[in-house]
Amino acid sequence: MDEGLTAEEREIIDDMPSRLAAFSKERGMLIPILQMIQDTLAYLPPEVIAIVADYLDLTESDVYGVATFYNQFRFNPPGKNPIKVCLGTACHVKGGDIILENFERKLEIEEGETTSDREFSIERVACVGCCAIAPVALVGETVHGNMAPSKVEGLILRIHVEKEKEEREKQKE
Repeated sequence: MDEGLTAEEREIIDDMPSRLAAFSKERGMLIPILQMIQDTLAYLPPEVIAIVADYLDLTESDVYGVATFYNQFRFNPPGKNPIKVCLGTACHVKGGDIILENFERKLEIEEGETTSDREFSIERVACVGCCAIAPVALVGETVHGNMAPSKVEGLILRIHVEKEKEEREKQKE
């Protein structure tokens, strides 16, 4: 198994055959099965693609092909601090692509990826409905409007500082 899996993920994947027993072995169950796995793990690791293919008597490429067709499925674990950069028309015109590039550069990952410590993930979104304050980035559920390239590093630094503060408070307990 992937060394990047957490102990909890390994346990869930090891238990996957018993979870799949609730589904009939028809090809039509592929999407519901993938949705169940995504709901459970928040993404589809390669190990589950193989397990599902075996369960439904399909090839791994058949399962992967269906999963990649739908944008609801993720293949990387989401970060604890997911970053969504709006690239709708208003945000694009006001430099949303530059904001995205700055997040990628500062975090050293590409759009659609997650940092190795699983703290951050980046994705582009079509529109968040905040055109009046474009360009916009969401960090978790918090909307950050009127983004500028110079604000990217500060947002990331703030998250790191808050994490360190929480860790110190836990050590005091």
